[in-house]
Amino acid sequence: MAHETPSRAQELLWRLEALAFDLFAGVMRLLPVDWVSDFGAWLFGGVGPKTSANRTVERNLRIAFPDAADAEIARLRDAQWREAGRFFAEFPIVDRIVRDPSRLEVVNRERLLAVAQSDRPVVLISGHFSNFEIMAAAIVQAGVRCQVTYRAANNPHFDLRVRQSRARYGVGLFAPKGAEGAREMMRAFGRGESVALLNDQKFNGGVAAPFFGVTAHTAPGPATFALKFGIPLLPMSVQRVKKARFRVIVHEPIVVENTGDRPADVEAGVRRINAFMEERVRERPTEWFWVHKRWPKELYRKA
Repeated sequence: MAHETPSRAQELLWRLEALAFDLFAGVMRLLPVDWVSDFGAWLFGGVGPKTSANRTVERNLRIAFPDAADAEIARLRDAQWREAGRFFAEFPIVDRIVRDPSRLEVVNRERLLAVAQSDRPVVLISGHFSNFEIMAAAIVQAGVRCQVTYRAANNPHFDLRVRQSRARYGVGLFAPKGAEGAREMMRAFGRGESVALLNDQKFNGGVAAPFFGVTAHTAPGPATFALKFGIPLLPMSVQRVKKARFRVIVHEPIVVENTGDRPADVEAGVRRINAFMEERVRERPTEWFWVHKRWPKELYRKA
């Protein structure tokens, strides 16, 4: 299917956005790593609460923690903005972070090494925790043959820079779209390659399963792949230890039970995935990406 040719105004805007990223990334790459992280926290800590997205953050926090006092909601809101700022500032320098062994600890790394040494793939799942780019780097460093999925940016010039930035730490990217994207992931599993997916955002038309006790539509892909190929889900998470120092955790595999009732089995798998995501968020609530509208739109209209 042919892509529409952008208007001159749209093309100009895209190029200006890419130029702004180039300038920002260039400056960040000149600074010490921890300075970059602190700058992002300072910048977003001041600007974030003044943006329209702040209302989404507050609404999400109140959905997840309905009994929390206003002061606690405010604390979580402001802390998550500082965390988001650290991530965005660190993005252009992830390669510098992961090259320094003192900045990256991988708990249960043997689980990744076992996948790398086996011809049996897994479905790697995680969410938007802290600097989630660090997880992709840990997967690659362990030697796992893996398709790391992501959502391509609308701006093709910025998307190119995202790919180039991730390539610096060895991560190739695959942006699945529609039926052809699903077929390509099937082919990857058939070749013995694992697939990594972030599975914590709203997916219209997905499986309705609880998340913080509220119905949230969730992509069924990971559970579906696990059932189809008879392979486990391997959950991962990342925690910020201090400034730009991280702990990646490779959790216990999740085996999606195959009872022969495919819709019920997929739903059961999605419920277990949502439960895993919720546990991680509750453990470290300031390190999740709260800006995304995770729950049904009616809940945001009511706000």
